[in-house]
Amino acid sequence: MSDSNDWAFPEEMRPRDEDVDFELAAALDAVVELRAEVPEDAFTAATLGTERGGNGVVIAEGVVLTIGYLITEAETVWLTSRSGKVVQGYPLAYDQATGFGLIRALGPLGVSAIARGSAASVARGDRVYVLSHGGRRHALRTRISDKREFAGYWEYLLDEALFTAPAHPEWSGAALLNGQGELVGIGSLLTQESSQGETVQGNMSVPVDLLEPILDSLLATGQSGRAPRPWLGMYLGESEGQLVVAGTSQGGPAQRAGVQLEDMVIDVAGQRVTSLGAFFRAAWALGPAGVTVPITLARGAELLRLSLQSVDRNDMMRKPLMH
Repeated sequence: MSDSNDWAFPEEMRPRDEDVDFELAAALDAVVELRAEVPEDAFTAATLGTERGGNGVVIAEGVVLTIGYLITEAETVWLTSRSGKVVQGYPLAYDQATGFGLIRALGPLGVSAIARGSAASVARGDRVYVLSHGGRRHALRTRISDKREFAGYWEYLLDEALFTAPAHPEWSGAALLNGQGELVGIGSLLTQESSQGETVQGNMSVPVDLLEPILDSLLATGQSGRAPRPWLGMYLGESEGQLVVAGTSQGGPAQRAGVQLEDMVIDVAGQRVTSLGAFFRAAWALGPAGVTVPITLARGAELLRLSLQSVDRNDMMRKPLMH
């Protein structure tokens, strides 16, 4: 994600008041800049860095929704409104299953909340808008390029994610709005896909619908209220219908069980798996975090049957301290 504000979309790529059916200025105000500082000894410091920046969206008074990797293990969070007001935030929750993060503003931002809609309100080809902090110059008119499953090697799965193109360069935590100005997704990733022989950059956003069933619990307890999924610390890639181990987390269940780079995963508890989505669903179906996950690996000509003692990924993370 770009760290510089010295850029702007061309005028023809930005939304204009006369072209939208909602109050554009209010929607732009609802997107705040987010800066987070993470200790060097944090579990995610090596992969996500110790200084993280992106966006947050005000969804209720004093409540800011973002993408969770920006604030996981954060020691300090700062929120800056479009008017320049700076407020400290408390990282209230990071839900591993959805990828959402919630922040409690510790002072008034002076910003009205944006209305939440549903991913069902948008279809492939529909005009949508991606807003990041910085006002209209950082607002993009784009389109839904796809709605489909997304599986991330870090043991993350969405049954249906929102894909947009062209891409927004400040995607992390950005607001994805439908034609009525309702929030339908939160920006998560930059993507590259092939279209008619060309590589096209876009973004993946997490549907806001996934927040609704867990929001009250997240606000009250910092937890979703659902049993945590088993985490294995095994990073897989897909290659010609095979799942290949691309890495393991230091001290994680996979490493402790003896999983090695370039091992090929054959099955989970006897169930053949050939895709990331199938692997995750098979492992998670065995039970909550703590369950033993038996897998079969191919290492050269040898078949290995290992038992991985899963853990709750949250137990690996530093917990936020209330200021």
